[in-house]
Amino acid sequence: MAVVLGCQTLQGVLAMREVITLLEQALIHEAAGNTTVSPNFITDFEGGSMRMLVAADHEAGYLATKAYHSVRGTGARYVVTLYRLQDGELLALLDGQGITDLRTGGASGVIARKVRVSGPVTVGVIGSGHQARTQLESLAAVYDVQSAAVFSPTAANREAYAREMSQKLGIPVTAVDSAEAAARDRAVVATASNSRSSEPILRGAWLDRCRLLCAVGNTRPQFAEADVDCFRNAGLVVVDSWHALEEAGELRQAVKSGALPEAKRASLAQIVTGVATVPREGLIAFKSVGSALQDLALASRYYELLGSRPGLPACADLASPR
Repeated sequence: MAVVLGCQTLQGVLAMREVITLLEQALIHEAAGNTTVSPNFITDFEGGSMRMLVAADHEAGYLATKAYHSVRGTGARYVVTLYRLQDGELLALLDGQGITDLRTGGASGVIARKVRVSGPVTVGVIGSGHQARTQLESLAAVYDVQSAAVFSPTAANREAYAREMSQKLGIPVTAVDSAEAAARDRAVVATASNSRSSEPILRGAWLDRCRLLCAVGNTRPQFAEADVDCFRNAGLVVVDSWHALEEAGELRQAVKSGALPEAKRASLAQIVTGVATVPREGLIAFKSVGSALQDLALASRYYELLGSRPGLPACADLASPR
């Protein structure tokens, strides 16, 4: 009988370094041709949308789906289902909010492990939500981060982020009053905003000292979080899924403008396995749209650790608003 693993049960079980390693292992399976990963299937309806993702890891022996929907004024809700590939048995239903936040942060940690930064590591973050938090947490799990700056349009939100992340990570995090101030002179920049606009909030001109850009906030073709110059000026553009070239508006714009030729593209799986190498100098741009393979990597580990645990939360826990 399938178990239900709610958000409270999952909280704190996986550390960020383990998350990064789990994602790396899944990418090794992908590079070997042992996975199947779908594009994001999106259905818009009046007042909201539903998105669904599917992946199978034949080497690990699991299949997973993730469905998440948003309804105007209520936020998003996520559910991950985990199946055993051998016989198709449904093993678990898992709250997907924490999984999504962790795997999105962890994917940036995967590329960060491959991008050497010389000198003090300073981080600029654009956004102050859950995923902006896991971006900084993941980068701090890889680099010896000396300081960070954060911008989001609401002053109270960015100031709360700065306080909370300073305390959690033990590094000085400062709230700043513009996206440019967050990005200028930083060795690493992460964008995890909830902006829904075709007008980018990050400009390549601000990344003159940036070694690694992790752009994770936008996953829709009609929007763009980073401008074309962010990719034109990069020596290498890494995507967590080849589907990103169609799903992310900033990449579509970069391809259309000629700023992103095939010779400058690599997948995260290629980087992890050494099929593609990271230039020793210059800007590396990483664009993440997420995939169910990432969800599967974490969901299967949660199931292996918690699947036989008694007294699990009721199904209602999965439907709690975020």
